Amino acid sequence: MLKKTVLVHALTLAFSAGMVTAVLPTAAYAASNSAGSLNGHAAAGASVTIKNAEIGLTRTITVGADGGFQVTQLPPGNYTLTITYPNGSKETQNATVSAGEGSTVNFAGPTQVVNVTGRASRIDVKSAESSQILTKAVIDRLPVTRDVTAVALLAPGAVKGDSRIGETNTRGGNVPSLGGASPAENVYYINGFNVTNSLNGVAFNQVPFDAIGQQQVKTGGYGPEYGRSLGGVLSVTTKRGTNEWHGGANVIYQPSSLEGDSVYAEKSDVSGRWNLLTRPGGTDDLRSNLWAGGPLIKDKLFIFALVQAADIKQKTYGNSEQSVLKNNTPQYLTKIDWNINQSNLLEFTAFSDKSEDKQDTYKQIAAYGSARGDFVGHDEFTSGGQNLIAKYTSWVTDDLTVSAMYGQGKYNRKSKIETASCPYITDRRTSSTEKLGCATQTRIVDPNANDQRDALRLDAEWNLGSHGLRFGLDNETYKVVDGTFYPGGDNYSIRTLQPGSKLSNGYVNDTGAPLDYMAIRHFENGGTFKTKNSAFYIEDNWQISKNVLASLGLRSESFENLNALGQTFIKVKNTTAPRLGVVWDVQGNAQTKVFGNAGRYYIPVMSNTNVRLAGTELDYTDYYAFNGSFGADKFQLPGKGAQLGSRLSVSTGEAKDPRTVVDPNIKPMYQDEYILGLQQALANRWNVTAKVTYRKLKSVMDDMCNDEGTYNWAIANGYNEDQASTIGGTVGGCFLYNPGKSLTANVDLGDGKGLTPVTIPASALGFPQPERIFKSLELGFERAWDGVWSLQGSYVLAYNKGNAEGYVKSDIGQDDAGISQDWDYPGLMEGSYGYLPNDRRHTFKLFGAYQVLPEWRFGANVLVQSGRPRNCLGYYNGSLDGVSIYYGAASFYCGGSLHPRGSFGRTAWTHELSLQANYEPKWMKGLSFQMDVLNVFNNRTVTSVQEEGEVGVNSPDPSYEKPLSIQKARTFRFMAQYTF
Repeated sequence: MLKKTVLVHALTLAFSAGMVTAVLPTAAYAASNSAGSLNGHAAAGASVTIKNAEIGLTRTITVGADGGFQVTQLPPGNYTLTITYPNGSKETQNATVSAGEGSTVNFAGPTQVVNVTGRASRIDVKSAESSQILTKAVIDRLPVTRDVTAVALLAPGAVKGDSRIGETNTRGGNVPSLGGASPAENVYYINGFNVTNSLNGVAFNQVPFDAIGQQQVKTGGYGPEYGRSLGGVLSVTTKRGTNEWHGGANVIYQPSSLEGDSVYAEKSDVSGRWNLLTRPGGTDDLRSNLWAGGPLIKDKLFIFALVQAADIKQKTYGNSEQSVLKNNTPQYLTKIDWNINQSNLLEFTAFSDKSEDKQDTYKQIAAYGSARGDFVGHDEFTSGGQNLIAKYTSWVTDDLTVSAMYGQGKYNRKSKIETASCPYITDRRTSSTEKLGCATQTRIVDPNANDQRDALRLDAEWNLGSHGLRFGLDNETYKVVDGTFYPGGDNYSIRTLQPGSKLSNGYVNDTGAPLDYMAIRHFENGGTFKTKNSAFYIEDNWQISKNVLASLGLRSESFENLNALGQTFIKVKNTTAPRLGVVWDVQGNAQTKVFGNAGRYYIPVMSNTNVRLAGTELDYTDYYAFNGSFGADKFQLPGKGAQLGSRLSVSTGEAKDPRTVVDPNIKPMYQDEYILGLQQALANRWNVTAKVTYRKLKSVMDDMCNDEGTYNWAIANGYNEDQASTIGGTVGGCFLYNPGKSLTANVDLGDGKGLTPVTIPASALGFPQPERIFKSLELGFERAWDGVWSLQGSYVLAYNKGNAEGYVKSDIGQDDAGISQDWDYPGLMEGSYGYLPNDRRHTFKLFGAYQVLPEWRFGANVLVQSGRPRNCLGYYNGSLDGVSIYYGAASFYCGGSLHPRGSFGRTAWTHELSLQANYEPKWMKGLSFQMDVLNVFNNRTVTSVQEEGEVGVNSPDPSYEKPLSIQKARTFRFMAQYTF
């Protein structure tokens, strides 16, 4: 492990070396996530003028004695670079600056020729990051779903996360897995502001799709200015006003009448296989956008504004109920840019992605039919919210640039459930689950649930000849109001227990016949919580030689989580995350790049941990025989027979002393990463890439509840019965620590000394070492757009293996970041090693566009991907502990035997082709018509299945392997647009 002091000494030596290495080229910086940079080589002493006529930005610098020049923190756009030589001759080149990327422009030398125009290289030889940048113009030429995640999934190594991980209804499952990490381990930015929903990391704020100017996906090797992510960085830069007024309007319609049939799963009584059958239903999605941007004061003050209207109607027909969901929430973005002078820029962004779903639920007359029965209830769900961002940039000197940003982001999670008094009741005795009663939701979120982030960030870049220093700090406060409870207070589930089978509370069916029973679970939690995250970073971009650049960086982060009473229960200070990147410009002409990375990345403790661990939570389950009857009123409560065993209590509803729920020596989850790659520019705008990536999760943070192991250890080590019970009880209430490590708990031993630290060795806890290793080989190519055609593609061979997915558990769709059921007891982890849910062995991606005729353009997008590992989860039947069985179908024992992770094969391969046609008539400039067909062949591959395989030990679950997520049906999308 690279110690902080070692890196500081290294940076000091590098800084000192910069004072005496003036013969080396000027160093260049990796760009920020909302701005770019220009760098290059020219004759020493020459004057270079950099101009963006669109926004009136002009910068003039003098080439240093080393022949290098650079300008950082430049707004994205098209730039003209003009160099004036001492003899008066000039040379001009054009370059495009993208956010998060540097562009290289080299001048040949003094000539008598004026305005010789060249083209900047497409390879960024000043950055070792793995990233994909797509401008909105490129995105518009591709047939993809109109959201940030769909664009991110074009990147090599990006796969869809489990459909149950993410928001519900119109924002469902909208998060990707990047580089083998769980879908909850990415970070999202808009114009440099973090918009990740840090409750559990599976949601984020978004601007209207037509307000995007550029989207960047960093899948590895990112510098020390980025943190709070183990997966990747998704960064959006919005459109902005220029010196010319531009605007437009469009209408986008996706009709349900042209969708592929909606399907549902039904199990064959003959073969036992699940079949997909058609049913009515679908989504009508009508949206329109109106936008304009231009100068309020030429060269000084610019504005861009966009408003989006929506009319979405979704009809769903199920076994017992049908629903109609509507959403007509407007969204907007406003961006203002003020060039105070040529050295100071002020930016302001305001946007809202507030979304309100309104759902009416009705009883079915016939299963999966369109005939409507009685009205059940009206529900409303709110997500998203308003975000405000202000950023100031100052080019203090030719060598020093500073920026400051402040932002406030809000994310609502409110709900209004008309049927909140109705218990949720399901009859699961057959493969077709039947819902009874009047409840419309399985659980209800606090009607006032919301999140708010307040963030401040400072960054500076300082050119010191062959050394370029970057440093900065950021501070975030995240406030959460959250809570969850079951409608009607309880959740009823009716199942069948086979003879001799055992329930979670230990009851054994000794009747000699199948026994119908009900499990009645009560759950509620909530409170108001706060999380504080801060960081500082420093990086030296050292131009070791003309062709070799080394980036030596360090990021240090601190995390603090507070409970509902404002008391700190997790506080981690000054983590050490070294970052090293090396780039070799092999020929010195930005045509061949060899690059490598080594880095450590931390992720913060999500606010969900505050809610689940430090809040008030009441959770218990009672079991009763089912007498076969249901109530005659709207609630339809099932009839209770004899109680089966005792109550299974998980938590008591009392808030705990924050000092007794977390290991005081806990370390956040972190990962080490190593990348080696080669990029080669070829003729006619082509370039190819080859890259290998190795990522290893080094520390996991989760709760454990192994009271048995801690009690037995305490007895064996001289503690009396009462003390051992207290130690076991402290940990048994679920305790946050680093699995695989020793555990320290603050325990009141009743000796009058208050809380005493008790350290329990890892060997006594019985857990395996946590492991998640991601290895991949990536081969890619790109042919950049030249006004006629473009093509980009990749193949990734990947292995994602271990016993810890990360911050979520996709096996069961659990998004309790840091508080999943994994690591609760040793039995739950037995057999857990294998290929993880986000493992996709082979992925082929290909997309591009072709301007066939001046008026006609076509685009295509192809995905071919192997399937996901499958498991059978059942009641624990091993000997590592006596409690794992209480969790129900949660272990890798199934049918009484151990079946390690991935033992049941994989889901099928996914094949998808999408096409686009665009027509721009000559008879009206600015008018265009477009049709996209997504999933042309209407492939309906099952991408995930229910993996819970038992309702008791040796009692099969009839719903096992029921398809849960299915490849989206073919859809047609039409757009009419006019721009000026």
